[in-house]
Amino acid sequence: GTALFVYDMNMFKPAKMLEMISKYGLTTFCAPPTVYRYLVRQNLSKYDLSKCTRFSTAGEALNDEVYNKWLEQTGKKIYEGYGQTESTIICGNFLELSEIRPGSMGRPNPLYNVEILDANNKSVPAGEIGELCIHVEDGRPFGLLMGYHKDVALTANAFDGGVYHTGDNVYMDEDGYVWFVGRKDDIIKTAGYRVSPFEVESILQKHPAVMECAVTGVEDPKRGTAVKATIVLSPGYDKKDPKEMEIELSTFAKENTAMYKCPRIFEFLPELPKTISGKIRRVEIRERDKGKDTDKIKQEF
Repeated sequence: GTALFVYDMNMFKPAKMLEMISKYGLTTFCAPPTVYRYLVRQNLSKYDLSKCTRFSTAGEALNDEVYNKWLEQTGKKIYEGYGQTESTIICGNFLELSEIRPGSMGRPNPLYNVEILDANNKSVPAGEIGELCIHVEDGRPFGLLMGYHKDVALTANAFDGGVYHTGDNVYMDEDGYVWFVGRKDDIIKTAGYRVSPFEVESILQKHPAVMECAVTGVEDPKRGTAVKATIVLSPGYDKKDPKEMEIELSTFAKENTAMYKCPRIFEFLPELPKTISGKIRRVEIRERDKGKDTDKIKQEF
């Protein structure tokens, strides 16, 4: 008994999207965090969003800065959910009255027996980082893949140890809320430290110059890997001298997080590579930088 509203914009226009929600009184809206990052930069007071009772997001983690700005300007919460192509929603904010903790992707779906495990498939304590896994010893629950088509090895690896491995590193707090850290292959190991790209991106996102960003690792002769930030600048800031912006953002990062987490390389692009659903393709940035050390990359940019 519900209707699905479809509008082909040919290209993404934040103001037009808000106009459609307002004009046609849409009651629910779901979009990846990338879309919300652009929407919060609009003058939201121009649009009537009162009929929309549910704003939600999925696809990748939502920065707390975007959530807080949206709530401040609209009075509406954004309900985050986490799932995969291989599953239904695994974690989320399910109830209207449940507390939302900005930056967290909510609590586990009761459909799944979720646990955070270390590299040896042992449970980790609250607050410690591990891989989000789903127990399947007693059978695979409805909504979870049975396997990968004609790929026995990949299927066996995904279900190693009697659990389904999501490949995502997270931690769970003492109240059962799950916090995204990053894909296992996205985690940056630099000078003996492990750095979460999402954490660094969330810091940079607080600066008004940063429309969106992707943090990755590049080869470095001294540290093994150096932290790099690829950034799309907000309107106005994109006219400034790149070297000036690099110094400003580097200083901002140093003032707001540990030195080892701070990007040592900055690249400014008009847009980031994304999937068709709006997820940032960090792997594409890593592939482009592969085989280049930090000195060479700095010369190019």
